[in-house]
Amino acid sequence: MKRQPISTPKAPPTIGPYSQAIIADGFIFTSGQLPLDRDGNLVEGDIRAQARQCLENIKAILEAAGAGMDDLVKVTVYVTDMNDFAAINEVYASYFPKEPPARSFVQVAALPRGVPIELEGIAMKKAR
Repeated sequence: MKRQPISTPKAPPTIGPYSQAIIADGFIFTSGQLPLDRDGNLVEGDIRAQARQCLENIKAILEAAGAGMDDLVKVTVYVTDMNDFAAINEVYASYFPKEPPARSFVQVAALPRGVPIELEGIAMKKAR
């Protein structure tokens, strides 16, 4: 099985020794995306703005891999405050109006750079 790393300047650079995504065996595995802009700066605003940025980062990475948000089969949401569940769902639902991917929503003690949210996804690679 061949692994293919994915990298795009349309999403923030990684903050550690990992790829933005890896394509393997017909799937695209994105690394966790923080609410950082393409230059690696933390996005200001409430949890809705930060969730939107995480989703936009995943979208940019998937596009670089030749896929789109409709190809996601599983998303994991990590938050430091479960009270943000409803606000994040509002934003999340706007990205998946029909047939949303499977999802886990997990509260954690802390996330890198002190952010309140991180999202990662697994998508199917489109056949060429």
